[in-house]
Amino acid sequence: MSRSGKMMSSDAAAAFSLSCPLPLNGSDRILLGHGSGGRMTADLITRCFLPAFRNEHLAKLDDQAVVDVGGVRLAFSTDAYVVTPLFFPGGDIGDLAVNGTVNDLAMSGARPLYLAAAFILEEGFPLADLERIVTSMSKAAANADVLLVTGDTKVVDRGKADGCFVTTTGVGVVEHAQTISADRARPGDVVILSGPIAEHGMAIMAARADLELETPVASDTAPLHRLVHDMLATGATIHCLRDPTRGGVATALNELAHRAAVGIVLDEAAFVVREPVRGVCELLGLDPLYVANEGKLLAIVPATDAGRVLDAMRRHPQGREACVVGEVVEDNARLVVLKTTVGGRRIVDILQGEQLPRIC
Repeated sequence: MSRSGKMMSSDAAAAFSLSCPLPLNGSDRILLGHGSGGRMTADLITRCFLPAFRNEHLAKLDDQAVVDVGGVRLAFSTDAYVVTPLFFPGGDIGDLAVNGTVNDLAMSGARPLYLAAAFILEEGFPLADLERIVTSMSKAAANADVLLVTGDTKVVDRGKADGCFVTTTGVGVVEHAQTISADRARPGDVVILSGPIAEHGMAIMAARADLELETPVASDTAPLHRLVHDMLATGATIHCLRDPTRGGVATALNELAHRAAVGIVLDEAAFVVREPVRGVCELLGLDPLYVANEGKLLAIVPATDAGRVLDAMRRHPQGREACVVGEVVEDNARLVVLKTTVGGRRIVDILQGEQLPRIC
């Protein structure tokens, strides 16, 4: 039931009942949880993809690869979008696909330049919906100052693609001298978050469940490369950047802690969750720390540089509510721990399976 008292539709209730947040391990088939961005995804990458394609760039497991081509450092990333519904408050699959790939490039500090897009369309998909998606992508690309320069289109049988899937690939140039990567976090660093969390995931879930809310929840989808540029322009050292999408802040920080062999201690009181978002999370029984964001970033920087990074972030529209939410500590167990508002501590583990399927 929503805060306005409306029950979920039968279709929405069925969608939730068919999602298993903790699927059984040991399956010889792909499960929904393998696309969660959590532990099952990591296990799939380790078992299947890394052995087949292992190289120094892939082994970093960053949001992008930074490669040297003729003395120029280029960032390269690709991502697929299968979000449902295709249109949601604050955005749609089109601008989500553009902003998501732009942000993956930005997490290396790159300036995004070019995109490619591939569309998998289901037979019978309304042409008007496709035009709406393409128009949204065009506006998002113009807003991010990137050009979509190539692409591909495939059509599959009715019922085989759930309308429309989009894959975007991006290339950008790295114009700074720093190495920003998941394994660079060091004890004594601080964790900075650019703003309120869980807005994208809850906008999708509210739309999917047809909830009528007193205050609507909108996705935070937005490009972040200009914010990163302003952070780098301070001259501060930035060890890690990550946009906490699938699996949210909790999953992103667990990945960083594991890669850098450190622990992270978070302060629950420092996180901002807007009341409408908190209400939907409570309604659905979800922890905001695990909910996807599409317009926020995490930065891990030396404590001595935190002040100027924060000042730069707060002068930018995408970072006005930036704050320090935690610190990096020595910890051989590589745990992420939350200091709660009631004075206790709890381990913030990585998700096992899929909490919110088809969120991006």
